[in-house]
Amino acid sequence: MSGAGKVYLIGAGPGDPGLLTLRGKELLERADVVVYDRLVSPAILGFCNPKAKMVDVGKMPTHHKVKQSEINKLLVQFAIEMPGATIARLKGGDPFVFGRGGEEALELVAAGIEFEVVPGITSAISVPAYAGIPVSHRGIATSFHIITGHEKADESVRHPEPKAKDSGQNLSLDFETLAKCPGTLIFLMGIANMDFIARRLMECGKDPKTPLAFIEKGTTPYQRTVMATLETAGETIARENVTAPAITIMGGVVELGNTLAWKKNLPLSGKRLVVTRAAKQASGITARLTALGAEVIETPMIETRALDCPNVIPATSSVIPAISSVILAISSVIPAISSVIPAKAGISSADFNALTNFDILAFTSTNGVESFFKQLFAAGYDVRVLAGKKIASVGKITEKKLLEFGIRCDYVPEDHTGEGLGKLLGSLPVDHSRILLLQGNLADDTLLKLLPQATRWVVYETLPVAELPEWKREAVASADAVVFASTSAVENFCAVTQNLHFEEPLQSHPEEPLLRHPEERSDEGSSPKELCHASEPSLAFCIGRMTESAARKHGFDTVTSDETTMDSLVKKIVDFYTTRES
Repeated sequence: MSGAGKVYLIGAGPGDPGLLTLRGKELLERADVVVYDRLVSPAILGFCNPKAKMVDVGKMPTHHKVKQSEINKLLVQFAIEMPGATIARLKGGDPFVFGRGGEEALELVAAGIEFEVVPGITSAISVPAYAGIPVSHRGIATSFHIITGHEKADESVRHPEPKAKDSGQNLSLDFETLAKCPGTLIFLMGIANMDFIARRLMECGKDPKTPLAFIEKGTTPYQRTVMATLETAGETIARENVTAPAITIMGGVVELGNTLAWKKNLPLSGKRLVVTRAAKQASGITARLTALGAEVIETPMIETRALDCPNVIPATSSVIPAISSVILAISSVIPAISSVIPAKAGISSADFNALTNFDILAFTSTNGVESFFKQLFAAGYDVRVLAGKKIASVGKITEKKLLEFGIRCDYVPEDHTGEGLGKLLGSLPVDHSRILLLQGNLADDTLLKLLPQATRWVVYETLPVAELPEWKREAVASADAVVFASTSAVENFCAVTQNLHFEEPLQSHPEEPLLRHPEERSDEGSSPKELCHASEPSLAFCIGRMTESAARKHGFDTVTSDETTMDSLVKKIVDFYTTRES
């Protein structure tokens, strides 16, 4: 259909966001609409374009939130109503492995809508791999077979959960052929029917001692593997309370899981952590925590942006001097009108023509560094204007950021706080009126109180995040802990998640859905509320004493890094869980 939007049937993989394809991530980042299942990991939803229309069509046990036929029509409707739009149909696992992606594609073809299929990693092979079980292995299994353990002829008919005694009797599987198959058998969506399936396979000649593994919530923080045999399948499910989402893998390869299991040995395996850093700063700690086994939900509580640079004409410019003089005269008469800059003595917006008035430049955050240089370059200058000036940093993180611009620090306090920086600069035998503080609009007066003769330029503004989408609220509620790097992140997190009232965010310390597998979208299993904790996490990992104090004020149990660095914080998180669980 000419002019219509294009639909992408995207496989999200089994749950671990690291298993999403690069193509899938790229499409989600620019999608105008995302139609997603409840099987999709909240960490993957975090990749979506923040401006995208998010449509939850997830299916729940015993209740389909949106029927498949309605989903098909919905995709067509979005494509017709949004010409040129990118419509992402985000499905767990692979769209064409028991994901009903074929039905959606046929509907799009019938309507003349252009579409593309972006394959995803199916749970049938990825989940066993995360449990250390290869689906094929030389000398043990030379083939593997993926089988649905759940069938439903008509989705418009609502059926109650099957009783144990008649569970699975409507399956149309060829049990005789499966029983004779020498390869690995992998059943998806089969937990409710597995007792019946196991009995039928044994009746058809399958060895009762055949090893089985039930793998719950594979590749997610809640992955669990339960071993059994064909003859003990039913009793093991009951005794160990094995619940969906889970796959069943059957065959000699299962025994390799006792030796090759690797994910469970990662120090943060089984932990969901909420990282509240600003989006552009979160990737570093997210990568570290993920590599250690944690699932990270990036939930920025503040957004920062550099202020627009005033129309500054460098003093060394060849532009007619008279024009420069007029601009400077006007700026000296008319006060700054930006609403983000407080009307306080010693505080103003950047004026790079006045840099010659300062001998020491003090940076109190990475945001300040990035914003300062962004404005400096936009004003027509480069780093040569800093020649001869001393540079101070509040701590190691900001010092590292300055190095990215080729700037080495002269002063870094041992106490990586605003107070520590203020005391260090105050002790220097220099003219304090020639010290320039480069901060954000919400910075408190700590430095100015310690250095009353200094000048402060506001080079960026901090804005609180107003609300969280429902899917992210659910993910946060089920998390084990939250990671805070600033007091403003604490205040905004509590305001958004607990509806607390506060008049103004505190100053940032300077250094400071349930997962189900796609192919298991049946009427069995647990609801999100059964897997979520009762409330938001009560444990907070913090950088800096001020952040710790703010978190404690709101009732968090706190664990604080020894140093104000991300490396120190990650080590503290690992030590905490390793010590507690050893």
